[in-house]
Amino acid sequence: MNQAPVPLCVQLDRTLTPIDTGHEALLSLCRQSPAAVLRFPVWLAHGVRCLRQQVAARVRFDAETLPLRPELLAWLSSERAKGRRLVLVTNLPRDAAGSLAARMQIFDELLLVDVADPVTGDAARRALVARFGEQGFDYLGDDPAAGAVWQSARAGLLLEGGRLRARDGSEPGVDMGASAQARSPRVWLKAIRLHQWVKNVLVFLPALLAHRIGDPPVFLASLLAFVAFGLCASSVYVVNDLLDLSSDRRHPRKRLRPFASGVLSARSGLLASSALLATSVLLAATVNRWFCLSLAAYYFFTWLYTLQLKRAAIVDVMALAGLYTLRIIAGAAATTIEPSFWLLAFSIFIFLSLGIVKRFAELDGARQAGRDGGYGRGYSSDDLSLLMSLGIAAGYSAVVVMALYINSADSQALYKHNKPLWLICPLMLYWISRIWLLTSRGQMEDDPVVFAVRDRISLAVLGLIGFVVFVSL
Repeated sequence: MNQAPVPLCVQLDRTLTPIDTGHEALLSLCRQSPAAVLRFPVWLAHGVRCLRQQVAARVRFDAETLPLRPELLAWLSSERAKGRRLVLVTNLPRDAAGSLAARMQIFDELLLVDVADPVTGDAARRALVARFGEQGFDYLGDDPAAGAVWQSARAGLLLEGGRLRARDGSEPGVDMGASAQARSPRVWLKAIRLHQWVKNVLVFLPALLAHRIGDPPVFLASLLAFVAFGLCASSVYVVNDLLDLSSDRRHPRKRLRPFASGVLSARSGLLASSALLATSVLLAATVNRWFCLSLAAYYFFTWLYTLQLKRAAIVDVMALAGLYTLRIIAGAAATTIEPSFWLLAFSIFIFLSLGIVKRFAELDGARQAGRDGGYGRGYSSDDLSLLMSLGIAAGYSAVVVMALYINSADSQALYKHNKPLWLICPLMLYWISRIWLLTSRGQMEDDPVVFAVRDRISLAVLGLIGFVVFVSL
């Protein structure tokens, strides 16, 4: 197996890297040009080769951020140190393949397969035989049953289940790391961002503030709306992560996400997203048609935000505030409780402030990392001071709306003793000011809502507000 004259040809896709570059090229095209999706059926009508060629001609693959298997690279380096000649086999375009090989600095040669051909197909086999002769090379890949190239290899190494072993099982395996974590429920819960479901608690607000949350039918409708929104949002989060792979891999924290790191494949993500969306629709159908329309609006505007709005400065944070407010509207639709003007006005201002917090944190993190820009967002580092001014102004405007509501006839009709409600204003002023203080110090996570749920002081402020409301009833 380790005879020096026999080169070791290493497959890139699903071996040296855990991802399939062909699948990710399709996703990159969908992000760069959503209208191109409409042409997929036309290209497929001329065959899979045509589809691959058309995609490759339109997508510039980012080889610099491609996730690699460090354990496999270390093993290959040791083999090369023993005198083994290493050959990288890939169907990436020449410039991307060359950039990737230069990044790794362990390969002696590149063998490029046509972008329209699979790396284990007959075209790759002919290229390898022409270069090294029949049985004149060893091959390292992920599935010997999937391609013709294995038939002409002298010997094969198979990467399977996180272990490297000889294809015939004659040699002891080499541990390549715990790739079995891809099947871990914890990884999938992270991928669908279960922690983000806390945002969907907003669907309970109309019933809670109308003092009807204790009615069983109302609570059940709110609960179904909460789960349906969570599943729908998770389906979008998954696809959003797949469309943002390149920018996420350049981000100091987002590069560790399951899809960006290659722990989960793009194909499995698309299947999971479809299943989540289908389940969400089925649940929504059990509520009422108005909630279904609200959920459809949320889904549509979320996609609009994902594909376009999040790259437009100012528009992106306004869209985020609108999506938060849409959750409240959906909760009202599910329970047939009309949301008050005060609630909608308050939510627009407070969530605009929190949306700007999120963008400020991303932009400040990019600046500290030496990047002028927010990882695919429409801002530069010069915008930080303006964003802080806008965010604080929006947050304080929410407090003004709260003060006006406390002094209104609507508040006096719902609360017997509404005077204690005035304590909410200084509590909110403190919380908003503290959030922005932490953000300016670089101590804020990307999502302030999730941060607030994990922050003891934020939870204490929320508890005090709840106590004030209880006393006022």
